[in-house]
This record gives sequence, structure tokens and C-alpha cells, in this order.
Amino acid sequence: MEAEIAVSERKLSEADRILQLVTFTLGGEEYAVNILKVQEINRMKEITRVPNAPYYVEGVINLRGKVIPVVSLRKMFGLPEEDMAQQKIMIMDIHGVTIGLIVDTVSEVLRISANIVEPPPVMTYSVSSEFISGIAKLEDRLIILINMDRLIGKDKTDSIIDASEKIAIEN
Repeated sequence: MEAEIAVSERKLSEADRILQLVTFTLGGEEYAVNILKVQEINRMKEITRVPNAPYYVEGVINLRGKVIPVVSLRKMFGLPEEDMAQQKIMIMDIHGVTIGLIVDTVSEVLRISANIVEPPPVMTYSVSSEFISGIAKLEDRLIILINMDRLIGKDKTDSIIDASEKIAIEN
């Protein structure tokens, strides 16, 4: 009996949990990431290209004296390129590495209850969509929740670091 109560209390506390998210748009869709992953949000700045980098690495930026690799989420999601002038760079910590992610716009900081988040529909499951951690159902819209550690796995993080170190060594 006590074990059943403990399990139901755990389920209740999980459902009552508040998620704090940063929302952004990409190709007309709205996405969100855990706010604790986001260090800062910057306007688009000059990106130095890195030769032989993975296709999704746009290059590197100088952020207060530190070389930061920058990744295009549009390229990772297979979306067509857009005018980069209006886009933003979200500086995030992914696997302990500081990485900039290019998004179309950053919308808002959102606090939602975990009980309005549903798992992604079964038909969307594939190797390429395993980074979707859920879909938040708000009154007027749906927001796709992204697990950045899954999207940019350890292997991708290593190749991003390698590409950014090439340019750092050359300078």
C-alpha cells in the first residue's frame, strides 16, 4: 500500500511540474528548448566559415574572445535556407560544449505545466526525430519540444568541436 502511495505521489508531482522553455521559430513552426540549456541570445553576426566542416556547421563566431561553433538548425532539419540577416543565434550548452544555434526568431520564455505535454505521435518516430521529447498543447498552438542533447549527439558535438578548433588554430 505504501509503495502504491509513493508511486502515485511521484506521478502527481511529475504532472504538477512546471517546465520553463525558450520558444523559437524555424520554417514557420514553433519549437522550444529547456531554458537551462540557453546561455544567451544574440543577433546574427559575422560567421567565419570553416573548411571541411559538417554540412550543418555554418562556421564560428568570436563571442567576447571565445571561438564558438555555430550550427544551422535549418540545415539539420532539412529546411531551405532563408535570409540570415533577421535570424538569431541561441548560445547553448550541449554536452558541456558551448554552441551557437541559428534559428529564425526567438519568441518568448514560456512556463507551462508538464501535464499539457504529450509524447510525439507514433508516426513521427524515426531515427531523425528521436530528439522530439514531446508536443505542448497550448490553447491556440502546438509547440514541439526539442531535446538538444539528443539532437546534437555526442558524435556531432565532437565533429563540431573539431571543426571549430581548426579555425582557432589557424588564427
